[in-house]
Amino acid sequence: MLYYYAHTGHKVGLERARRALAVMKKVEVQGVPMRLLVNDFRAGVALKDEQGLAEYITIETVQDIDAVAQMGDSVIIDSDEDDHGRLVKYIADFKQVWRFAHDSEDRSIHGEILFKVGCNTADMCEEAVIVDDRYYESYEKEEKILFFLRDYDHDKTVLSNEAFFKAFDMELLLGHYFYVKYEDDLAKLFSSLHEPETYTEQITQSGTVVTASAQTALEAKVSGAKVIFIALDETPLYPLSLLEECAITVVEGFDIEAVKTALSIPQRTISPDCIKKFDADHLLKRL
Repeated sequence: MLYYYAHTGHKVGLERARRALAVMKKVEVQGVPMRLLVNDFRAGVALKDEQGLAEYITIETVQDIDAVAQMGDSVIIDSDEDDHGRLVKYIADFKQVWRFAHDSEDRSIHGEILFKVGCNTADMCEEAVIVDDRYYESYEKEEKILFFLRDYDHDKTVLSNEAFFKAFDMELLLGHYFYVKYEDDLAKLFSSLHEPETYTEQITQSGTVVTASAQTALEAKVSGAKVIFIALDETPLYPLSLLEECAITVVEGFDIEAVKTALSIPQRTISPDCIKKFDADHLLKRL
């Protein structure tokens, strides 16, 4: 069995799980059974409602993967958690172990195979920039600006930037982990609110997408949208340099004038080589 552990939760969102689903679809089409491991029961429910996820297993942390996976299984680890040395045991017990690199300087420590941004597949690595094939399809766009912060907003970042949102006519795609009754306050800042379950529909059909989620930015871009990425204090899932290379405009924080300028710039076409479709064959050869 192949397991994919994606770190999820109300303080980290669902970016890694969305990336996981893109991998799972490609792997399962080739007849290889695969199970998704997540930290939070709500994450599985959210992805079931949003993208039709059939099965998932909830565990506490990256240190609990072997509570489910057995000796001889293979594991993909997509997490920035401290494994407290658990990776050594995983390498010893499991047939094959992959993990996503934490940054450009990260290297394989114990013989695990890395998912790295800019990987040359001739090397012992896999490309970490992964977008579900559904976003590469052709979509009819609505002339609107969709804002999606990310799936969580525990610091109430949106409400803290009221002046920014009042300067634009935007529609809001809610996050799965937004506070209960938070919508009442948010409705005063946006022309429309969209439920989290409509994520794929909204991302693919909006002409312009403004977001602080790097995974969402890439999904929107390959689907043909103009994309503006709001860089906040947290380290994004993908380097800002990659987003810029993929014709995504990066703005530091909630800068009204910078976003107005970005909105006035004509749509930039993404290079076909910027985000290559995930190659499941390459990964499965290592099983």
